[in-house]
Amino acid sequence: MGDAGGISFTIYKGSQNGKIVEGTTKRDALVGEEVLLRVTHSSLCATDEVYLQADMCLGHECAGVVEQLGPEAKGFKIGDNVGFGFQHSCCDNCHACINGQENYCPAKIGYATGDLDTGSMASNAIFRSSFLYHIPEGMSNETGAALMCGGATVFNLFETYNIKPTDRVGVVGIGGLGHLAIQIGAKWGCEVVAFSGTESKKEEAMKLGATEFYSTKGKDTLDEVREPVDHLIVTTGLQVPWGMYIPVVRAPGTIYPLMVDFTNLVVPFVPFLLSGLRFQASIIAPRAVHKKMLAFCARTGIKPIVMRYRLGVEGIEKALEDLKGGKMRYRGVLWTEDWK
Repeated sequence: MGDAGGISFTIYKGSQNGKIVEGTTKRDALVGEEVLLRVTHSSLCATDEVYLQADMCLGHECAGVVEQLGPEAKGFKIGDNVGFGFQHSCCDNCHACINGQENYCPAKIGYATGDLDTGSMASNAIFRSSFLYHIPEGMSNETGAALMCGGATVFNLFETYNIKPTDRVGVVGIGGLGHLAIQIGAKWGCEVVAFSGTESKKEEAMKLGATEFYSTKGKDTLDEVREPVDHLIVTTGLQVPWGMYIPVVRAPGTIYPLMVDFTNLVVPFVPFLLSGLRFQASIIAPRAVHKKMLAFCARTGIKPIVMRYRLGVEGIEKALEDLKGGKMRYRGVLWTEDWK
């Protein structure tokens, strides 16, 4: 909270033994375009697991309420519902920034690369106004938080890489990203073909907007797919057997590997070559696309399916346990107050 003695608030950090610890961070006052917000919701991401042993505030999918404004903060007022995602800042001068692709800025600061006392698992956060987003009218803070990274990452594919409403879009993996990709693809106007390692997710995939569903468990081929897809969005935690999926992508289609896997990308070269396919790398969305994502989801009624946890040491550890154990359906959201 802020007072005459400065600003202090609670943050939840990783530690050497991987346990969540509660800490406090302090600031004298807001400067420049900084905004102080009270966190109401923090959505969990698999990336958070990577930093459980780091001495830093965890979380990068936030929704909250503006409490104070720095002298150069623009576009917001006290009481606004706002959110932030993975990226904190950029240089504003490089080729990427000038072309509206600040998500590829070489000097960008993001989650775990700077501002290590800033995160969504906290009572408050201080963030630059130029990287804050208004939660649209009619969208809850809970929904907004759960879209701040995964929603923007998936929507970026449709907006940036010219996926057309007449295209067939395959989605591999029905989890935190995959269940959003199905909804966004369906609302975009596409035929959405869902692939999952478990038959049990068929009914839910169809309710989310998939037009076809194929279980991949125990299979080496996908010959039963009735028609190839134009785009294949792969949202699994690790790489998939590319040789099984390449035949279901129509030439010259595109495969988007959205997983974070530190092994090498190895594909069957001749099938890949003869199909004229592309593997399109893609990360977080630039701000213009991020804003469009929020507006699109609010207008079309896209809502993440969430599991709720109280924001605190116990709640964070339980959420991480469920995520690691494969029990998360499909976005874990930590909350600090009951928000309608």
